[in-house]
Amino acid sequence: MSVAIDHTGPWTVADVLALPEDRTTRYELVGESLVISPTTGIRHQRASLRLAMILHAAAQAAKAPVEVLEAINVLLPSGLVVPDLVVTDAGATADDGVSVDAEGVQLVIELVSPGNRTVDRKFKPMLYAEAAIPYFWRLEFDPAPMLVVCALESGRYVERAAALAGATTCLDSPFPVAIDPAGLSRQ
Repeated sequence: MSVAIDHTGPWTVADVLALPEDRTTRYELVGESLVISPTTGIRHQRASLRLAMILHAAAQAAKAPVEVLEAINVLLPSGLVVPDLVVTDAGATADDGVSVDAEGVQLVIELVSPGNRTVDRKFKPMLYAEAAIPYFWRLEFDPAPMLVVCALESGRYVERAAALAGATTCLDSPFPVAIDPAGLSRQ
């Protein structure tokens, strides 16, 4: 279902959160501008679910006090975004709301979509760094699946590893996890 939006003036987080739920559209707020994206395709959803399952299992094995969430609203100093995956402190989700504050987020992951390449590669990492989220990962699909792993240093993300398809990469932050991107999006 599509929703017609009638709004005048700058958008606020409260305005965006008051929009009716629409599973065909993702709403984000950058500054005072509403950003609307279509829902993701099957390959993207398959990879997101599988990566969430891997992260959840690894967090459980490490007894890390975190929660892994897909497509949850994250409140940033500059607005509201919806990363593909988020790892939060367990306490950040205690109220079972519709959003989490950036200060409770340990890791954000973007799965690069054809229509959002620049946003996923450049713009969102800048917003996440500004919000001091410690880790940012980016899953690229083409030409072959690759997971780019970054850590926040001096206010910007620095690439720490690249997990290539066909090879298991062991990461230790924010908790130990082993990932081979090859199987994430394969049917």
